[in-house]
Amino acid sequence: MTTSPAPGAAPAGRVDARRNREIVLRTAKRVFAEEGLEVSLGQIAQRAGVGAGTVYRHFPSKEILIEAVLAEHIEGLVAAADRWAARAAPGDALFGFLLEVIEKSAGRQHLCDVLTTDRGWPRAVLAAAAQRFGESLERLLCDAKQAGAIRADVRADDLSALAVGGAALRSAHRDRARGTRLVRMLLDGLRAPAVTKTQPFRDTPSLPGHETTALRYCVECGEQLSVRATGRPPRYCGPTCRQRAHRRRLIA
Repeated sequence: MTTSPAPGAAPAGRVDARRNREIVLRTAKRVFAEEGLEVSLGQIAQRAGVGAGTVYRHFPSKEILIEAVLAEHIEGLVAAADRWAARAAPGDALFGFLLEVIEKSAGRQHLCDVLTTDRGWPRAVLAAAAQRFGESLERLLCDAKQAGAIRADVRADDLSALAVGGAALRSAHRDRARGTRLVRMLLDGLRAPAVTKTQPFRDTPSLPGHETTALRYCVECGEQLSVRATGRPPRYCGPTCRQRAHRRRLIA
């Protein structure tokens, strides 16, 4: 006896098709990064553990598969922009997001070359993803400017170009830690110059303690800090971030 699917559930065949498509995409992303774009669809099917017909059913040509891989990568960056905007102060959100874009894009030079050499790009799927990425970057930039965290003359296309260059710099350095350090130095050049003011002498402490100087967000991960009424203002949300920052200082 056959059983009908539960109300609202997708047919089993459709679920299997989506799963196979995701497997092919993940495999193609890894293989393109490791071996370049010369890999055939048949080789990708073999590496993914599916039949060649399955690959061609979802991606009739390698160009369509490359576009899907690029679009999925960009959509992941759009989701990252939303996470940073929700959990960190405007300046920290923008610089944290840029660093994540560079880290996740490093090693994908083959795909970047396709975009710059093929005048047919971007196509419809990729163009839609790129537009969402641009809108997310523009929002983060506007918020950071309003907060005075970034130079007023920086534009969104400047940040996009810097992300591409930062990813190339990060990939070119044999020492990952030093490559990341150089990228951070590059990003620091975008910050608004500090404005120093002569503060009048105050004989009355602010309440609660350290309210005017305490950080609101962890300097390592961007999580919101709990403000204490007494004691030294916290810089990190916990021992894990404190140890990570300590290791970075030792490397530097």
